[in-house]
Amino acid sequence: QVQLVESGGGVVQPGGSLRLSCSAFGLTVGTRDMRWYRQAPGKEREMVASISTTGNLIKYADSVKGRFTISKDGAKNQVYLQMNSLKPEDTAVYYCSTTYALDNYWGQGTQVTVSS
Repeated sequence: QVQLVESGGGVVQPGGSLRLSCSAFGLTVGTRDMRWYRQAPGKEREMVASISTTGNLIKYADSVKGRFTISKDGAKNQVYLQMNSLKPEDTAVYYCSTTYALDNYWGQGTQVTVSS
């Protein structure tokens, strides 16, 4: 059974940093493309960052380029999103996602709030 579990969200001041983690169960992150999405209140879910199977191809939304870094650790079977220089507009629920056996899987999400 595939399961993704996010953690690491919280409340942070503008300019601060957070590191989100996604623990995967039932699949190996080293063999999957992995993605981080976010959804702010009243807005559609958007992809923030993606990392390919081998980790050689990484993409970011324009809004987070230069501030966020996606990575994965095969030994721990986890995916990370390092978020620096956070802005109030980064406030959202962040989700980890992947595609496995033609199905899309999502975690339950972790709330990130950027506020002074």
